[in-house]
Amino acid sequence: MARGNNRLSATQVKNAPPGSVVQDGGGLSLKRSQSGGRWTFRFQINGKRRDMGLGSYPDMSLSDARKERSKWAAFAERGEDPIAERERQRLEEENGQNDPTFEEMAQLVFDGRKERLRGDGKRGMWFSPLKNHVIPKIGNRRISTLHQRDIHDALKPIWRTKHETADKAMYRTRMVLRQAKLMGYEAEPFICDAARHMLGYVERVQKPLPATPWQEIPDLYARLDQHHPSYLALRFTILTAARGMPVRGARFDEIDGDVWTVPKERMKGERGKVQDFRIPLSTEAMNVVEICRELRRNDFLFPSPRTNKGVSDVAMAKVLNHLNEMGRIHGFRSSFRMWIQDNETASFETAETALAHAIGNKVERSYARSDLLDKRRVLMQKWADFVTQTESKILQLRG
Repeated sequence: MARGNNRLSATQVKNAPPGSVVQDGGGLSLKRSQSGGRWTFRFQINGKRRDMGLGSYPDMSLSDARKERSKWAAFAERGEDPIAERERQRLEEENGQNDPTFEEMAQLVFDGRKERLRGDGKRGMWFSPLKNHVIPKIGNRRISTLHQRDIHDALKPIWRTKHETADKAMYRTRMVLRQAKLMGYEAEPFICDAARHMLGYVERVQKPLPATPWQEIPDLYARLDQHHPSYLALRFTILTAARGMPVRGARFDEIDGDVWTVPKERMKGERGKVQDFRIPLSTEAMNVVEICRELRRNDFLFPSPRTNKGVSDVAMAKVLNHLNEMGRIHGFRSSFRMWIQDNETASFETAETALAHAIGNKVERSYARSDLLDKRRVLMQKWADFVTQTESKILQLRG
């Protein structure tokens, strides 16, 4: 702080007579009045002397006035006009009320979509592409100031190396800007289209999820012979052709007779657009359930050894790795579907329903409401017989 600053005491300020001007040094002075006074900061900019009002006394104390003096003196020392800077900050704050930052708008859009997303959006990680790749670059920018170059620069590092993630980030950035425009803010979603053009075309080569050939499923199933939650969960996954999430969270109270009802909360799809799904259990699947009942530790069929939850996908994947199996958990559904297709085991409708796939358009689905449970029961028993090679054993005995 400059020499000669902080000359006044609070008592001197309080006792200064009306009409007098007391100097604290460093350009700070107080002109007393009958009811209080007015603080002023005098500075020089470009060789010209200027006075800047800081506030009234006693609303602004001597200590606060000194803080204000130090704040604006820093601008003057850099050759910036404190009065012009204060006006700029005021306008920015004023405009900010009608011009949110990208991060504020993105959070608003995400909050509005949570109700439609599974697990409030956490399961699908809807917000991650924005949080990890866009917000760190332009999150503090006002919506109205964004340009296609900003979007381009934010996503260029991952546009070719992690294109799927970049594409999601681009799509959701456009959603944020579109929502901002619909809300009346100065936003232009088109800048995302322009940025995409600037980034260039990327040929996407779809890599199918590694799936065990259906012909090899019986051998794999035979090797899953341990009564461990991860092994049993894999057997149940193969037999039911269900996704990993429903299986890992399977509970005993979801099974009624030979039917397992997966709650809609664990079914894939947007909230409000999915229903509970019934899966008929084959004789072999029921055998797995009985083993789980004998080993029961809590409400889960396949409990985690460390937490009061179902077994993790990582634990199940470790079993496949241990068995040197290249196919992945979700790939069992492809194995099941190819078995049906190659052997013409069931109709298209029955096969797709068994995988919990939507069939037909919205109007067609509104009329065709059956879940084909009886037909699927026959199909799942045939699949289990193949998986366990029951049919082959019977034929061998007859021979």
